[in-house]
Amino acid sequence: MLIDSHAHLDSFEDLEAVLARAAAENVSTILAIGIGEGPDTMHQALAIAKSHSGSPEIYASVGIHPQEAHQATPEALADLLRIAADPKIVAIGEIGLDYYHFDNPDIATQQAAFIAQLRIANQLQKPILIHCRTSELAKPEAKAKYGEADAWEDLLALLAEHWPVANGGIMHCFSGTTDHAERSLAAGFYLSFAGNLTYPKSDDIRRAASLAPANRILVETDCPFLAPIPYRGQRNEPALVTHTAGLLANLRSLTPEALAELTTNNFHRLFPITAPTTMR
Repeated sequence: MLIDSHAHLDSFEDLEAVLARAAAENVSTILAIGIGEGPDTMHQALAIAKSHSGSPEIYASVGIHPQEAHQATPEALADLLRIAADPKIVAIGEIGLDYYHFDNPDIATQQAAFIAQLRIANQLQKPILIHCRTSELAKPEAKAKYGEADAWEDLLALLAEHWPVANGGIMHCFSGTTDHAERSLAAGFYLSFAGNLTYPKSDDIRRAASLAPANRILVETDCPFLAPIPYRGQRNEPALVTHTAGLLANLRSLTPEALAELTTNNFHRLFPITAPTTMR
């Protein structure tokens, strides 16, 4: 059985069919990401998790994405705190920094929203799901806007100051270097690998995936984005996590079954409420 540790289920109009295909591919659990189109719709993932029964089992997160950081008003943060108290919410996120798009909020606004959500997560003692995208590969106008700022360096510095290692979380869709991986692991995070692990130019990501400790790796789709090869460019969905998991298994010289068991156990360790009663 596999777990998709990051899926935007509220983006699917044909959700029941999507979930049926996931179950057919032995995806037992999905973490539905509750960012919506901004704070006004960040409750949608929880609604899906609470209304769905059967396989796959669905849990949810809630958070304000860095692209909507300017909407992290006191009212929105109070809403987040209220929603996050639900037992079906296992994490705060995805939250973080994104210096890739020109239209994103300025650095100070993103960092303030990030810190505010770290405080909420710490208050509730729930792990966080991190989004980090630097301006290194961005278009010229974004590079000009963000200058020499490095999202990874800023992110890791803020975590060191505001986030206890013991609280942990996930570096979602890990896309950094082996140095970023090592520093993320030292900060208490799991590394979750998405469909871009399978892309030809993702050598750095594959190196990180090969070197990470076995007890700190996860797989995800980030659907409907980042479909793995051979589906790149098409809509992604939880059933396709098998392709990312298969490549990760090859990188680590594991059978697909062993990789599935490993990543499933890792997910349950980070989120004990999701584990079978016998594992708690």
